[in-house]
Amino acid sequence: MAEQNQDKLHIRLHVYDAEIEVVVKRDEEEYHRAAAKLITERYNAYAQAYKGRKSDHTIALMTLIDVALMYQKEHALNDTSPYNNVLARLTTEMEEALRDH
Repeated sequence: MAEQNQDKLHIRLHVYDAEIEVVVKRDEEEYHRAAAKLITERYNAYAQAYKGRKSDHTIALMTLIDVALMYQKEHALNDTSPYNNVLARLTTEMEEALRDH
């Protein structure tokens, strides 16, 4: 049990205008800090552009969409299933051709 606690850190993240206390895996701390920085930067950009014209809630949702869009694009770039499907098909065809000869 003590070893599990050593793998965790209690950190404070500054996200836009709030301090958020979280417990994270020690090896993921940098990712949490980078995520908080990204959210803050994107929120600040939307707040600068839309403050007074859009509600804070709408600005927060716009920020979430922006970050989720970044994630979806990155996820699509790393999707290997089309390549895996082609390789599986080619492997099957090669095995069939070798078996026939």
